[in-house]
Amino acid sequence: MTEKVKKSGRREQDVALSHTEEKDVRDNQSLNSVSLYAIVHREGLEELQRPMMSLWWSGVAAGIGISLSILAEGILHHLFINSPNQFVIENLGYTVGFVLVIVGRLQLFTENTLSVILPLLSKPSFNMGLCIARLWFIVFAANMFGTFLAAFFSFTLQAVPPELVDGMTAISEHYAKLSPSDVFSFGITSGFIIAAIVWMKPSVKHSQILMIVIFTYLIAIGNFTHVIAGSTELFLLTLQNKITVLETISLIGATLLGNIVGGTGLFALLAYGQVVREIEK
Repeated sequence: MTEKVKKSGRREQDVALSHTEEKDVRDNQSLNSVSLYAIVHREGLEELQRPMMSLWWSGVAAGIGISLSILAEGILHHLFINSPNQFVIENLGYTVGFVLVIVGRLQLFTENTLSVILPLLSKPSFNMGLCIARLWFIVFAANMFGTFLAAFFSFTLQAVPPELVDGMTAISEHYAKLSPSDVFSFGITSGFIIAAIVWMKPSVKHSQILMIVIFTYLIAIGNFTHVIAGSTELFLLTLQNKITVLETISLIGATLLGNIVGGTGLFALLAYGQVVREIEK
């Protein structure tokens, strides 16, 4: 009886709403967890089906684009070098490259630690695992190539004024002082934050840029490590012979593992865990 009353009440309420009012409700209703999962899951499947060359060039563009974060930090470092708030201000520049890459839908490796993993968690298979490995390899290699090009053009070809390169170098030196265990640990937090951004994007269509700025600024101000943005810093130092190639590889590898643990090992599993019973039904 109670159930009939509830259903009847819902029907009466539905009839009471005009078409315009119904549209307003749909447009302003928050997405639930299952809806978010479905959107990110679908995006992951679409990425896995993209041609290899599309992934490669998008990944190269993302590597170059993310390097604008280091350039922007270098510019702000140079402009506010004597300011007591220098650290707070210069780290705002870190958000620039992420806004470009994420809003521009370029292939950033750390975004794929969540989106392409959800299809694997829902339907595990050896073939799906191979597809993910293929995508990760292509995108990561392309990102590294892009960040190296950015560092090479900035320093070696002097595409960036020397005083700004000095600012970029000053920003980058903190990374080289960290141990592999440090960058791994800090990379877990960074990987978790980037995966969270991917998860939240569908819910904040009209304020994506603000959301990206807030959370990537958190990465910068907290001195957490991001393997793609950080590789620009390390390549820049390597080209200036401030660190060795072996040190660069070691720090990039440790950061990569940390980002994967944070994005896939933590956030992806938690995101899937909260909806698994509902999607099974």
